[in-house]
Parts: sequence; structure tokens; C-alpha cells
Amino acid sequence: MSTQQSPSTDTLLKELEPDALHRLFTGAHTTHTFTDEPVDPALVQRAYEDLRWAPTAFNSQPLRLTVLTPGETRDAVIKHLMDANQAKTKAAPLTIVAAYTADWHERMDVLAPQREGARESFANKGGMRESVGQQSALIQVGYLLLALRAHGLEVGPMTGLNAAGVDSVVHTENGWKTLVVINVGHGPNPADEDAIRPRGGRLDFDDAAQVL
Repeated sequence: MSTQQSPSTDTLLKELEPDALHRLFTGAHTTHTFTDEPVDPALVQRAYEDLRWAPTAFNSQPLRLTVLTPGETRDAVIKHLMDANQAKTKAAPLTIVAAYTADWHERMDVLAPQREGARESFANKGGMRESVGQQSALIQVGYLLLALRAHGLEVGPMTGLNAAGVDSVVHTENGWKTLVVINVGHGPNPADEDAIRPRGGRLDFDDAAQVL
């Protein structure tokens, strides 16, 4: 079990350097084709050690990951992706199936020991657990993308898929439910013109927010 501790208050108060912000946000592109360099699954583990500090309802931490290296299992998953996503996934060095579990309450003794009786209380609230599981896992997915980038990787998240089909390949034993598939690599393929295409437009703050 990891002994990593949460960041100190002093660390949290320091603003990131512009280069770091550029790496995570303004300079980051969704990547569709990657270089041939393989990705060590240990890097995904390192990214998870960071993203797990993301906020979730009840500290539920419902995100579940299946890391797929090239092979028969990933090929079976690829069949359940949209046609446009199949070739790019087949060529990616590594693929992650990000899912959620509605059984997050089973770990309340570890995640929220101060909530006495929480596991038993949530057991009969299946609809609520589904909603919390999906919403909180999606928050964690956002942190996952940032964590992978922070560890030097490029990412290509995709939602064009048959979630039930993917589940039938990798989640039959655990009941996890697929949210998004993420291709991962060390860099965009420089031979791919799409890899260096101009960034798409973004809304300004005034278009996307209100201060009341």
C-alpha cells in the first residue's frame, strides 16, 4: 500500500509555474495517433497515486481502471468502439478503460471510517449509489487526464463506444461500468498532420460563467 501523503498547505498555496500550466492546459492537445514508444503501465499507477486525491462525494472514489496493453483483450474491446475510434486505438501503445462502481459503499470503512454505519446505510440506496458513482468517477476522469499529462504522457479520451459491449469484455467479474476509453502514449506521431493541427476554439470566461 502506498504511503504517499497529501500535499502540505504551503505547497497548495504556491501557484504553478507557467510551463507546468502550459503542459497541463494551454499546450495540451487531445492526441489521436502516437509514437511507437511503449508505455510502462507503472506510469499509469503513478498517475493514479496523484488523481486519487481528487474530491468525490462521501470520499467514495468510485473510479475503476482497466489498463490494456496490445493483445487479444484490447482487440476484443476495440470491436465495441465506433469505427472512427478503432484504428487509433489499435495503434495506441496503451489503452485505459475508465469505469465506475456502484459498490463504492463497500469500502466506507477505509474511505470514511468516521461515518459509522455508512456501509449499511448506503446498501439499500442503489439509485443514489449509481448517481454518485457515475458523477464522482467523471470528476476523477478529469483528474486522471491531468495526472497522465503531468507524468509526461499524451492522452486521447473517447466516448464513442458501446459501454455495455466493453463491459462484456472486461467487467463481467466485477460489475464495473464503462465511462470512457483513453488511449495513452509518449507523444503525438509527428507524421500525423492532425497531431499538429491548430487548437479548436474555446469560450471566454464571460461566455461560460456568471459572477453573482
